[in-house]
Amino acid sequence: MNLPGYGFEPNYVEVPDGDGGSLRIHYVDEGPRDAGVVLLMHGEPSWSYLYRHMIPILVGAGYRVVAPDLVGFGRSDKPTRQSDYTYARLVEWMRSALLDELDLADITMFGQDWGGLIGLRLVAENPDRFARVAVGNTGMPIGTGATDAFRTWREFSRTTDVFDSGGVVDMGTVTDLADDVVAAYNAPFPDDTYLAGARMLPSLVPQEPDDPAVPANKAAWEVLRRFTKPFLVAFSDSDPITGGGDAVFRKLIPGTVDQPHTTIEGGGHFLQEDQGPALAEVLIRWMA
Repeated sequence: MNLPGYGFEPNYVEVPDGDGGSLRIHYVDEGPRDAGVVLLMHGEPSWSYLYRHMIPILVGAGYRVVAPDLVGFGRSDKPTRQSDYTYARLVEWMRSALLDELDLADITMFGQDWGGLIGLRLVAENPDRFARVAVGNTGMPIGTGATDAFRTWREFSRTTDVFDSGGVVDMGTVTDLADDVVAAYNAPFPDDTYLAGARMLPSLVPQEPDDPAVPANKAAWEVLRRFTKPFLVAFSDSDPITGGGDAVFRKLIPGTVDQPHTTIEGGGHFLQEDQGPALAEVLIRWMA
């Protein structure tokens, strides 16, 4: 299938699946292998296609850019049972791929949506691997309760007869996406058997106090409360899902002090789609 703007060479690693087998994880890897690493983490229900506008700009600035597809998304393997997916497994699969197999170090990480939920856990559990961190339109909940809107989204994701990933991304942007771009977001999911991860992830956000991921997220926050490396907050101005969520990072993480935090104007939840080049330039100026 023609994927507009996404002509990157595919790369794959295999990681243990936790059940005695293995999973193949796809990642984009562009730029000089000996350059500083920029790790771009996508969320739900997108994939590394979300970063197609940013990757060439970051590579042009001299960086090595790695953009993996989470298990269940993009060109990565997609276990077919919703029960195959847990927050802990999503973190471990990425840790195994990025830190064990690719052996990335001195990383600058940008995470949005689930890319933040997973990426921030990787940072907190392996802080020596990361040089700096940036986040946009994300969070790392610790079971303080879900909003009514999120409960509706959670229920819809698991039970709707038709889960239209491209439509979800389109609704989460300020701009109207072209039909071929919407189709590109749907391309990883030829039929519903491929959608177990996309359907399940909203239910894995630890919104309730008894969620099994709450202790690990609380432990991660304890590390981030002592994290003094540069930490940039770059949320967009038009995201009803995470709007205002930038404040908790700036309040609790010491690395945010004296950083050039910014609001990306004209960006919805998927700010990389709406304002990818602007976000890439923000990251380049900050890293410089």
